[in-house]
Amino acid sequence: MAAAIKETVSNLLHGHSDNTPRQPSPEEFHQLQQKYTDAGQGHVFKFVNQLNQVEKAQLFHQLSNFDPNRINELADKVLNPAKTQDGPVTLEPLPEVATASIMDSDPKDIQRWYDEGLQAVSENKVAVVLMAGGQGTRLGSSAPKGCFDIGLPSQKSLFQIQAERIAKLQLLAQGTSGKEAIIPWYVMTSGPTRKPTEEFFEQHKYFGLDKKNVVIFEQGVLPCISNEGKILLETKSKAAVAPDGNGGIYQALITSGVREDMRKRGIEHIHTYCVDNCLVKVADPVFIGFAASKKVDIATKVVRKRNATESVGLILQKNGKPDVVEYSEIDKETAEAKDPKQPDVLKFRAANIVNHYYSFRFFESIETWSHKLPHHVARKKIPCVNTETGESFKPEKPNGIKLEQFVFDVFPLTPLEKFASIEVRREDEFSPLKNARGTGEDDPDTSKRDIMNQGQRWIEKAGGVVVTEGEAVGVEVSPLISYGGEGLEFLKGREIKAPAVIEKEE
Repeated sequence: MAAAIKETVSNLLHGHSDNTPRQPSPEEFHQLQQKYTDAGQGHVFKFVNQLNQVEKAQLFHQLSNFDPNRINELADKVLNPAKTQDGPVTLEPLPEVATASIMDSDPKDIQRWYDEGLQAVSENKVAVVLMAGGQGTRLGSSAPKGCFDIGLPSQKSLFQIQAERIAKLQLLAQGTSGKEAIIPWYVMTSGPTRKPTEEFFEQHKYFGLDKKNVVIFEQGVLPCISNEGKILLETKSKAAVAPDGNGGIYQALITSGVREDMRKRGIEHIHTYCVDNCLVKVADPVFIGFAASKKVDIATKVVRKRNATESVGLILQKNGKPDVVEYSEIDKETAEAKDPKQPDVLKFRAANIVNHYYSFRFFESIETWSHKLPHHVARKKIPCVNTETGESFKPEKPNGIKLEQFVFDVFPLTPLEKFASIEVRREDEFSPLKNARGTGEDDPDTSKRDIMNQGQRWIEKAGGVVVTEGEAVGVEVSPLISYGGEGLEFLKGREIKAPAVIEKEE
């Protein structure tokens, strides 16, 4: 395993090595085969006599990355789950001392958080980790989701929008300190998305960012297992594997060398988010400053739940610990309960948008808790090889299990006093891209609309006039012009006909 980790780190820092795998010695191959046989998973070597030397080497290196005994442990836990302790579950909002809301905070507090966050950026203490492992399959695209063009006048991809926000924030920080500010951007891909992501960034010259400050790495994978706990073979020379979920981020930070790179750079604060949110404020100084001022290890952004029936997970305390509780786990009475202090809003309203802050000191402790994170079961139709006949087949009903972890499973392991949450405006910060165009919800059209509407609000606030005719509405404001609505005074009194795009001051 150590060798595999070392090789991954080398690939991360120095580019891919030759794709031809090293030939294992007969003794190495026999030892690995024996290890799997002893664990009751020896069937993965069943077709080894039919493989050529390259295929044998590929099988060896892939299986060397897994511990079959650990796979058995995980399989046993998910196939034979321990009985949960019956008893009352208490749900409460997070303590007031751990929360804030952009909607009703004192503007002086928001400014103080912004200043503190921007100061941290200017001192090169802030990094960004982007979770970008998903493909745009549901959008009708085989490319990584970050490559998707949501239909803006500029035709910018999600990756470009986010890269330009980083570039603008670096300039804003430089303006306050007079020194170059660098926000390293760590882009976590999955196996299928890594190469196309690397190629997309290279093709677009890293969207103006310095290549050495953009690190593309890969989340881990776990073997797919049958309903009986046996590792499934995708081909005779390859086990079927699947990404280990967004909770795999913690282990990937170590094995990829990213955490070590952060340490060398002196990073103290990390912003983590999902690629599909076109409104995300990357490395938001307000968020960084809020979390840093609270001296917490984890903070999370939330938006206000639209209504009692909206299908979102909620961030709250469950049995006294910070947690995310899915909408399906909350009964109607709890979902509809009102806040005693604000009777016009829901008591449980903090919708999880997978937008998190971590202190670097927390990342330093990953080894002490990562093994405690649970694995979740996703029952899937997994194409595989029949080990009896050697024939490939595509099942018509779920025949196996993909194991995954969730990024928020670490929340309950975090002391309540080290956890905080800040509520932000949905229209300013959250517009996820989940569905194909024409769905009417969380699709490219709604993403485009939300960016165009935001730009129009910014311009009107700065004193500009946006003229709309019929369905022609909104203005796209380039992140290179404004990170969060600032710096648009040059548009005061000017008339802009929608739809428009503001790419430069003129």
